[in-house]
Amino acid sequence: MSAGWRTLLLRIGDRCPEYSGSADHKEHIETCYAVISREYEHSRDAVFEFLLQCAEQLPHKIPFFGVLIGLMNLENEDFAKDIVDTTQAKLQDALHNENRDRIRILLRFLSGLMCSKVVVPNSIIETFETLLSSAATILDEETGNPSWQPRADFYVYCILASLPWGGPELFEQVPDEFERVLVGIQSYISIRRHFDDIAFSVFETDEGHSPNKKDFMEDLWERIQILSRSGWKVKSVPKPHLPFEAQLVAGKSHRLSPISCPPPNLSQTSSEILKGQEKHEADLKYPQRLRRLHIFPTNQAENMQPVDRFVVEECILDVLLFFNGCRKECAFYLVSLPVSFRYEYLMAETIFSQLLLLPNPPFRPIYYTLVIIDLCKALPGAFPSVVVGAVHVLFDRISNMDMECRTRLILWFSHHLSNFQFIWPWQEWSYVKDLPKWAPQRVFVQEVLEREIRLSYFEKIKQSIEDAAELEELLPPKAGPNFKFLSNESTENTDGHKLSKELFGMVRGKKSIRDIILWVEEHVIPTNGAEFALDVVSQTLLDIGSKSFTHLITVLERYGQIISKLCPNEEMQLLLMDEVSAYWKNSTQMTAIAIDRMMGYRLISNLAIVKWVFSPANVEQFHVSDRPWEILRNAVSKTYNRISDLRKEIQSLKKGLQVAKEVSAKAIKELEEAKSVLEIVEGQPAPAERPGRLRRLQVHADKAKTEEVTMEESLEAKGALLARALEESKELLKLLFKRFVDVLTERLPTVSADGEIPNLRAGYQNVNFAARDLETATMEIDNENGADKNSEPNGQNTKNGYSVGELEQWCLCTLGYLKSFSRQYATEIWSHIAMLDEEVFVGDIHPLIRKAAFSAMHGMVIIQDEIRE
Repeated sequence: MSAGWRTLLLRIGDRCPEYSGSADHKEHIETCYAVISREYEHSRDAVFEFLLQCAEQLPHKIPFFGVLIGLMNLENEDFAKDIVDTTQAKLQDALHNENRDRIRILLRFLSGLMCSKVVVPNSIIETFETLLSSAATILDEETGNPSWQPRADFYVYCILASLPWGGPELFEQVPDEFERVLVGIQSYISIRRHFDDIAFSVFETDEGHSPNKKDFMEDLWERIQILSRSGWKVKSVPKPHLPFEAQLVAGKSHRLSPISCPPPNLSQTSSEILKGQEKHEADLKYPQRLRRLHIFPTNQAENMQPVDRFVVEECILDVLLFFNGCRKECAFYLVSLPVSFRYEYLMAETIFSQLLLLPNPPFRPIYYTLVIIDLCKALPGAFPSVVVGAVHVLFDRISNMDMECRTRLILWFSHHLSNFQFIWPWQEWSYVKDLPKWAPQRVFVQEVLEREIRLSYFEKIKQSIEDAAELEELLPPKAGPNFKFLSNESTENTDGHKLSKELFGMVRGKKSIRDIILWVEEHVIPTNGAEFALDVVSQTLLDIGSKSFTHLITVLERYGQIISKLCPNEEMQLLLMDEVSAYWKNSTQMTAIAIDRMMGYRLISNLAIVKWVFSPANVEQFHVSDRPWEILRNAVSKTYNRISDLRKEIQSLKKGLQVAKEVSAKAIKELEEAKSVLEIVEGQPAPAERPGRLRRLQVHADKAKTEEVTMEESLEAKGALLARALEESKELLKLLFKRFVDVLTERLPTVSADGEIPNLRAGYQNVNFAARDLETATMEIDNENGADKNSEPNGQNTKNGYSVGELEQWCLCTLGYLKSFSRQYATEIWSHIAMLDEEVFVGDIHPLIRKAAFSAMHGMVIIQDEIRE
């Protein structure tokens, strides 16, 4: 019975997954109530905890749980009062712990309880007014801190988000008090600062696709106003309390104890930079939950009222939140939301908006991939076609998509296809073969195919596009090593082949590392030089480890010292990466893995990787391949992950040290107490404790003290490593931005004489590239890559033989990746903003570079004069 009533409660309010109609909620609620009433007699605590747990983790079903508690209130008022008091205590705790999701959901739960006559409506009004008062205080220059507007916005958002659930009841029961709350919200909206989040937009330009220019709070308030004018009629919120209203009114409504919000964080500085840091911290703690991604045209997506769209979005996000890690359960609840209309288009838009959310999605992208796969299986007649439509729309707009979002879309799409036999109507995209190599749509298809090969094998992917044979040109070369010293009759007598063969024999003969290093130093370097020695050693070791990832790692672990000896400086490390790239020129994946592993074993520094990525040969690939960017992302990510790991280890050591000190102090105290107990033996004082126990106590005290000292030494060592890592990260950040500035300054179009900033998306006719850029550029010529001479807008106009369109695309891609790194590491940038301005952003920096570098820092504009002062 115990498992049965829990299952019955979890399934309350579910709809048929195929949209064939709703279940009889009244009958289901009555059944649940009868079962819970019987279970309550001998498992009160279990019923109490499970109801609260269901309300918090299945918030889209709160109206149903509210009715159950309302019916319980008729028989047992104390039970319902305990529910109300516990919910209030949890809300208070969540406010002070800044648990955003719990605050939002508990307010919705209290609104649901009010609808079922369990909570007095005036208590809800008082709670709303407390939150409104706190929000207004935060925005006050004297008593608050406007930098923390994200917290104030969140409080008001929680009120607005609960109104579709409780607004109709408040409007009916306490209209005057409710109107006072709405006036307060209008007042808050009028004084808050508009949030321009263009730096976090999936698409660089709207081009009429986003009709709503309001920020998220303004948009939500407008939706609530439309709801108010329509008489608070909400189709998306179930009203299971209505059939039971005659019964529920007989129950006692309970008052909610007052809540208090934590005081605002007062600003201690007038510095705009420090205020910017506070704003950044506030944005991290109170991020915007959703940035809508309007994929489908209004005539194709479901036609629903604005507030219904918001409610369904909230329900979808709640299911994604609470079923993270339970993909099948997540898909089940997503397709069975208790609403009376179809919503698969909205569901797809919401999931894609989370997958592409900037700066980071709430969960790992693989989670959304798996959920989409399971939704396609759960709704085979509806959802797959919606996903196909979404992909086509996103593909059509790929040239305007943010570079980071473009990468995420490539990774998702290739993984998604790998779960459906790589079936896709590629012939519809076959035209991209005739586009220039730098055209965004062509690059997208090329990168998807390359990622598919990683997930499968070359022949399988080639077979999957046989209906679009033109696309075979976009397939990468068949993966395999490119060993420079491969033996054959014509070359086996060269020095390189002989030395490589000899080294191979030494490895197979299991010669020691010391012997191999001596051989290199005495027989290879004196005759041929260090660079040639690195060439032979690196190529040979890479070939030995080429069979698999495991072989590569084993070779690097065993023979990494040899490479380290040959690469004592960045110049040699750059040559080493050239050798890795040459050996694995047919495999982007293996190149990235080898360089990443070499950095992990400290054979290559992160600074050397940045310099190598920004070398001329790689710079020319910035707009046509993800190869250099993947290597750069791995290097920067690994650097900051190392810092994060060290901080976690230090935190753990600090806790361990505290425990060790307490244990040591206790052991010493016990020992001293034992020694202090004396007795008179033959007229002389002597220890009363037995010698054996004293020895044991002494050993225990010594051991505890040794453990404490060991912990202190470990903490000191980790602290030194962290300091070193932080210094390395600072240098990495400086070098990374310096290289971005250098390559962009060389290629960006000039600012006009009247100071007008060039618009790279306006077309070549509106952009003036400096003559030196066009003369020295080494970009490809369209005609050499199969492009039609009349192709537009991919660069029909050329100057000095080079496509201006290609230069525009190179600039857009590179600026996009600069913005991506700025978003991803905004916290580190804020920490070193003065250093960056003094050493990197010096002089007359191009405004497009500055915009890309700083606009993503949560909308803050850096005030240069103050930084320099």
